Amino acid sequence: MKATQALMDEHRVIERIILVLETAAQNLEQGQPVRPGLFIEVTDFIKGFADGCHHQKEEGILFKSLEENGMPVQGSPIGVMLFEHEQSRQFTRDLREAAQRLEVGDKAMTSKVIENAVGYAALLRQHIMKEDQILFPIADQMIPQEKHEQIWDDFENFEHEETGEGVHEKYLALADRLTQEVSL
Repeated sequence: MKATQALMDEHRVIERIILVLETAAQNLEQGQPVRPGLFIEVTDFIKGFADGCHHQKEEGILFKSLEENGMPVQGSPIGVMLFEHEQSRQFTRDLREAAQRLEVGDKAMTSKVIENAVGYAALLRQHIMKEDQILFPIADQMIPQEKHEQIWDDFENFEHEETGEGVHEKYLALADRLTQEVSL
């Protein structure tokens, strides 16, 4: 399997969480009860899986390989993706802070939770589409085949050494539980 396919498979899991976030924000906006802790757990997933695992493999391994094979960081898809990763981190921090305040009874944070949930979801939907349809096909063409095997090995090493055993499974289980909670 190419490393880009592994990243696209992870995108499908992240899209499930985006749908959880969109559904929970819509329910909250419509005045339906939504557990504020759900949003906090979504930020745990984002921080641990989407950013801590997925984005780190992109930034630390795939993007570096693209750069080594002739794609500049500035003025290229890599620069755009890095900028969007930073935007997603800001949405996640703001969402977590607002959800924590909402959880302790600050109802004024409802609109901030909704705003950041919707903003994150919109950003990531577009981001994933650009990676799947533009950046990853370019990577598949630009990076020599033997380098794809090295990238795959580097991903595997990252999963074992940086992420840790069982962490991926923990986040997949969290995605399943959150999906069930919002009845998707």
